[in-house]
Amino acid sequence: MIDWNLALATATKLSRPGPEMSAAEAEEVVAELREGAARSEAPVRDFSDLHATSATAPVLVIDRPRWIEANLETFKVLMDPVVAKIATSKKAPTGFGRTVGEKVTGAEVGALMSFMSNKVLGQFDPFWEGPGGEGGRLLLVAPNIVQVERQLEVDPHDFRLWVCLHEETHRVQFTAVDWMRGHMKSLIGEFIEATDLESSAVTSMLSDGLGEVVRIVKGESDASLSDVFQNDKQREVVDKLTGIMSLLEGHADVVMDGVGPEVIPSVAEIRRKFSQRRKGASPVDRMLRRLLGIDAKMRQYRDGATFVREVNQKVGLSGFNQVWAEPGNLPGKAEILDPAAWVKRVHG
Repeated sequence: MIDWNLALATATKLSRPGPEMSAAEAEEVVAELREGAARSEAPVRDFSDLHATSATAPVLVIDRPRWIEANLETFKVLMDPVVAKIATSKKAPTGFGRTVGEKVTGAEVGALMSFMSNKVLGQFDPFWEGPGGEGGRLLLVAPNIVQVERQLEVDPHDFRLWVCLHEETHRVQFTAVDWMRGHMKSLIGEFIEATDLESSAVTSMLSDGLGEVVRIVKGESDASLSDVFQNDKQREVVDKLTGIMSLLEGHADVVMDGVGPEVIPSVAEIRRKFSQRRKGASPVDRMLRRLLGIDAKMRQYRDGATFVREVNQKVGLSGFNQVWAEPGNLPGKAEILDPAAWVKRVHG
């Protein structure tokens, strides 16, 4: 149970202000990011040969508090089935215990969202269900983009378009592949259904997981908190989701690098400096990245891009695009690391 209002208040209070900009500069950034998203659409679709059959998802250029609010809205939608399952099982706390639990969890979620709100440059939210959002929505976090472009000392116009190319690819993926959103939502449903609410199972998970958490903090494990607190059935579902996310992120990187040289003069410099930036994180930041699974997210980019490139080399673009034909053609986590196995299974 989560106090969503407290989560929002906590995250907003803890969120750091963005870089200093005049009103005119802020307006310029917002306008350029909107234009960048629009400019990215055609080259992304042409390079990927993916064409939307549904309405185009809206693009929102936002600040950190609005990113927090948007993600809490989506989390609430995804968490509602969990809350319903707990309520149906009659294992939910009541009275004072429930109130305290909601407040504590709300504060924890808020602190997490505050940390993430300073990191995310852009995001496609496929689960948004607002007006005109049948295909989700694209979020571009303007202050974070400006902060990073200043830190890297790269051409701001090139960097903004570079970010837009990556995120626009995600928008194309979900609007062109009309079953992807529903498929991912069904997998999340399977994950929720596999949640074991028996006290003995929860106690065992916690006791086994604490030692692993210590190893994560020490840098002795590549796992994250979400990996630790899962049962076997949930891990099966997560492996499927990991395969999908690696595909989506890797494909976006390949498209971005493929389109980039034609429209972004300094793309090679941006890629080099952006990769170096992550290696320079502080020890505390690296620990948090491991705990929250951000390092695992970076591996998804790398492994997914390798999968996309190797499959394209073996069977060409049309052969690779069979990955979007039906859910059964999606690679699993193991196939992401073994592209030849996917080619053999799908193409024979």
